[in-house]
Amino acid sequence: MSEKMPISTRVKLSAMMFLQFMMFAVFWAQLAPYITSSGWDSMKFWMLSTMPLGAIASPLIGMVADRFFNSEKVLAFSNVVCGIMLFMAGRAAVTSTNGVDVFIYLLIAMIFYMPSWGLTAAIAMSNSPAEQFPQIRVFGSIGWVSSVLFSIVGLKVFGKNIDGTNIPFYCGAAASIAAAAVALMLPKTPPPAKGQKMSAVDALGLKAFSLMKEKNFAVFILVSFVAMVPFNIHFAFLGDFLKAKGFELVTFTAYIGQAAEMILMLLVTVCMRKFGVKWSIIAGLVALVIRYVAYYLGAGDMVAAIYLGILVHGIIFGFFVVGGQIYVGKVAPAEMQAQAQGFYGLVTFGLGSLLGTFVNNTMINHYTSPVSKVVEEKTVTVLQGSWDKVWLVSTAISVVLLVVMVIFFNPKCDKEPKEA
Repeated sequence: MSEKMPISTRVKLSAMMFLQFMMFAVFWAQLAPYITSSGWDSMKFWMLSTMPLGAIASPLIGMVADRFFNSEKVLAFSNVVCGIMLFMAGRAAVTSTNGVDVFIYLLIAMIFYMPSWGLTAAIAMSNSPAEQFPQIRVFGSIGWVSSVLFSIVGLKVFGKNIDGTNIPFYCGAAASIAAAAVALMLPKTPPPAKGQKMSAVDALGLKAFSLMKEKNFAVFILVSFVAMVPFNIHFAFLGDFLKAKGFELVTFTAYIGQAAEMILMLLVTVCMRKFGVKWSIIAGLVALVIRYVAYYLGAGDMVAAIYLGILVHGIIFGFFVVGGQIYVGKVAPAEMQAQAQGFYGLVTFGLGSLLGTFVNNTMINHYTSPVSKVVEEKTVTVLQGSWDKVWLVSTAISVVLLVVMVIFFNPKCDKEPKEA
């Protein structure tokens, strides 16, 4: 790939990232408190697990893009299905008594949505230098933050706070269809392994598992897997914590971190060139520790510390997650790029987040309990209890992962000559 990228290509790839993350962000942050307030307690674990369950399909859909169809067409189709399912989830939420039907629609939506994180990374890296990926991926963060505009417009124009309602599902559906249209305008990204002999492992999209033979890649994947336990609690359950501490605009508050991410994402490329993959990814883990120390303090009297924990999200996501995608892109062969990114998605936001959802949901249920309170003349249910103990466990896990990464992760790509 030439270092020079046409402006039109950059614009299309940036628009892809913008819409791809907006469509998810608009409904996900408020999902946990919405489930709690709707009385769907028995389905909470399963509904919050739709994201990791969907990510399990990532290697399989990555294999389809690697071998059979252009990646941009696979992305467009996936977005259309996701949009339809989110619309159906919004309709079902109005009449659902136990949330089972909403769960089914969300699960199908996420099966087609979650592989898009690996697909968009593969498309971007196939049409631009890997080192410029953060400059394109940052528009995903901008899209994430911009999703709060739906809430602002709802409040200022229509006089309705859409947080805690089914409306965000409809907003996500609209953004999904727009993302599908943009995907069809992307540069053609043909399947790099088309026509090659395929085994059963290829058919399952798991050929990228062979990369685990390299020690450093194996360490990175295992740490990334376990790191999803502390990462997931912020991602899926922060809304419950903010509600318990009396925050009203949950989506707006939670996405302050994505606003900081827009700036910090641009530093990933510079830091990787200057300090290498290892220390850039470790910087993300250091920020993970800082986040949960801040939340621990915020669970007590230092409520302002919660904002620090939210603000460092940009460092965590930019350096650890996006930095990880760049590392995977560097070590995976060209014919395995989509599968490798899908495998990374499977391990992290799939199996790792599924484990994280189970562990965190169990831990939160152990240390907290539902309490009804009146807010703005409405009775809402929030989770009150020992949130400080929840964050102490998350801090301990993050510290252990940081130590393991410092000692055992020494990637070969850091030892290769730097590009001019």
